[in-house]
Amino acid sequence: QVQLVESGGGLVQPGGSLRLFCEASGLNFETYAIGWFRRTPGQDRRFVARIDWTGTKTDYADSVQGRFTLARDNAKNTVYLQLNSLQPEDTAVHYCAAGPYTRTLTTYHHWGQGTQVTVSS
Repeated sequence: QVQLVESGGGLVQPGGSLRLFCEASGLNFETYAIGWFRRTPGQDRRFVARIDWTGTKTDYADSVQGRFTLARDNAKNTVYLQLNSLQPEDTAVHYCAAGPYTRTLTTYHHWGQGTQVTVSS
């Protein structure tokens, strides 16, 4: 049974930082790219960032470029998303997903339950 579990979300002030974790089990982790998407109320999930199966290629949405950083540790079946310089518009439920190295959410087959990030003073 494939399972992805996100953690690390929370409440932070503008300009603050968080580190999100995506831990996977039940799949051959090192053969999957991991994508991050986020959803705000009334909107569908939107692409945030992706990392390929080797960890050598990453890609970020324009809105987070230069502020968010992805890394992965295949020995621990874990992907890390570092969120810096957070702004209120980053408030959303953040999801990780395992699949091919694309920006298209419908191509990802396995999803976590999401973790809430709230940026507010």
